[in-house]
Amino acid sequence: MNEKQYAELEKILSFLSEIGIDVVEKELETSFLPGLSLGPNCLYIDYERLMYPGDILHEAGHLAVTTSAERKIAGTDEMAPDWPSEGEEMGAILWSFAAAKHLELPVEFVFHPNGYKNESEWLISNFISENYIGLPFLEWIGLALGKVNAAKEGRQPFPKMLKWIRD
Repeated sequence: MNEKQYAELEKILSFLSEIGIDVVEKELETSFLPGLSLGPNCLYIDYERLMYPGDILHEAGHLAVTTSAERKIAGTDEMAPDWPSEGEEMGAILWSFAAAKHLELPVEFVFHPNGYKNESEWLISNFISENYIGLPFLEWIGLALGKVNAAKEGRQPFPKMLKWIRD
């Protein structure tokens, strides 16, 4: 990892600590994303196997948009086999975009070419043009507001967040 990537990683870890997402260093033999896995109320990171530090924000997004009851069983056999729902998946993707903007990280840091089922460029294009796929879900769970609702409430619209973790 080069100096810039290390600085970006430190920024992410500090942010996650501030919003209440625990990060646990753990050796991971196998995981869906290299070096990352979800655990009960936490992210497990194997720094030796971590290939894309931006993936940390996506996995944190899963915890953030999940109910508190589901966060407690994340990464365990108790978790529903169909988790996350499509809404939660899109919410996690959009949450990670908001987090990248908040942390002033390049969007490509999270939406790298080797992720998102080869749809990274499409996602970036949509988000840059303010086509926020998944925003109704983030509004529904109380994390963000679209332009119309933000104007009604005198608040800042997405990608600004009302809060980072779902109740």
